Amino acid sequence: MRLARLLTPSGPVSGRYDDETLITDHGPYEVGRDGRLLPPCSPSALYCVGRNYAATLEQMEYERPEAPDFFIKPPVSMVAHEQPIPYPAWTETLTYAGELVAVIDTRFRAVMPREVPDVVRGYTIMNDVDALDQPGRTARKAFTGSAPLGPWIETDLDPTALSMHTYVNDEKRQEATTDLMLFDPFEIIAFLSERFTLQPGDAIAFGSPANPGTVEPGDTVAITYEGIGTLQNTVRCAV
Repeated sequence: MRLARLLTPSGPVSGRYDDETLITDHGPYEVGRDGRLLPPCSPSALYCVGRNYAATLEQMEYERPEAPDFFIKPPVSMVAHEQPIPYPAWTETLTYAGELVAVIDTRFRAVMPREVPDVVRGYTIMNDVDALDQPGRTARKAFTGSAPLGPWIETDLDPTALSMHTYVNDEKRQEATTDLMLFDPFEIIAFLSERFTLQPGDAIAFGSPANPGTVEPGDTVAITYEGIGTLQNTVRCAV
């Protein structure tokens, strides 16, 4: 099942997504006619894991982590499916990275990896936008528009062996499977739950496969994960 959120003239609504229609307790809404898609969850934070694919470590010349290496993006970083990615005036190097994301379903802390499926609502997609020339990970990754997220949450999914690919315009830039992760999604969520009380709607991104690369204004980034769909956004100059 797909779950989505829609911004309507009366405010946000949530429900089951089916063929461009959002089915809610108050009736159906047609995407486009009645509103536009929002990020599919409303997290207190986006927990993002880096250095989680061996090929990415080689490409970026990173050391292999002994435990999941994470950072946090604020909710203001989120951008919905088909909404523009702002290219900030203060950077000259903006990159994309296509990542699988879990959305938390219930408040919890300190779960075991085997318990993770019981506390996850489902899975979606994030583009980890990075202003690569800025000093420090927070300055690079935590800014308005740095986390396109969507288009919806898929609830019936095994995240451990999914294929993915990323296109920039018509050129394939990334292709991998999630079984290449150094730490699998269940290990990562259990690890984070030792440190944080996770809340319903929180989002956890599991890192990018190899070949994250640069984008320019006008480029369209389309990230597809098997079983979920495609998150697509176009880069625009920030106003």
